[in-house]
Amino acid sequence: MSKTNITIPFDEEKLSALDFSLQKENATAQQCMEKDLAELYEKSVPEPLREYLDSKSSSAAKSKRPTKSPASKMSAAKPVHSPVPPSGEDTTKMEPIK
Repeated sequence: MSKTNITIPFDEEKLSALDFSLQKENATAQQCMEKDLAELYEKSVPEPLREYLDSKSSSAAKSKRPTKSPASKMSAAKPVHSPVPPSGEDTTKMEPIK
């Protein structure tokens, strides 16, 4: 999804004072506004619409990704565990393998 900028008129001296105060919290007015805007989006936009937009953006991102070779899929396979317990382990309480 492409991003857009939002311009909000605000007194320059007040913004400087706000950024100065937020600096103590390692934050900026912009960071706080972005967080608040994301929360407003979550609160105001119905979940089905958010899911639709997310699926559109993720499908666009997937089409831009290179496909994995079959060899790389093999390395992601889960390891096979042996039914033999490590030495010293109590085998009387083990459940049978199905």
